Amino acid sequence: MAPLEFTDAEFRRVRQQAEDNYHTYGQIRCPYFQHNVHFNTEGFRHLLFKAWNRGRDRRDQFMRLKHLARAPEILRLSRTVQGIQETSEWERRHRHGRWEKLLMPVTYYEFVAVLERRRFKVIVKQLSGGERIFWSLIPFWRQNEQGRRLLHDGNPAED
Repeated sequence: MAPLEFTDAEFRRVRQQAEDNYHTYGQIRCPYFQHNVHFNTEGFRHLLFKAWNRGRDRRDQFMRLKHLARAPEILRLSRTVQGIQETSEWERRHRHGRWEKLLMPVTYYEFVAVLERRRFKVIVKQLSGGERIFWSLIPFWRQNEQGRRLLHDGNPAED
């Protein structure tokens, strides 16, 4: 697989288009949950940053942003979940006028779909007792040392 190449202008165009479209998604009803998945700023920020203050590689951002419109489509169609991971994580929350880190139970739901002969994974995040939010879109595009394509690193919090 040849390395992904794009110009700065292409990157800016794809990012702006993805951001403009993302703000129109709002909430999408997912048949698996029989409830809505919310597309908030946290989800979009996660497409650009692996963790707080740690950005993603531009190629990684480009592929996620380029295919972002697939996420609402996949969630609208998903009647089964392919993975569930329950964990506890430190979450940054603004409380009492300052930022704090709180250890909170988190559940990640993974949905896989093939659209137009391309495989995608959508991750939905839910803090204990909170709304389900879109967390990530992972196109099937990375390769390991043996040349095999990988969907993710196996850590839904960062993928």
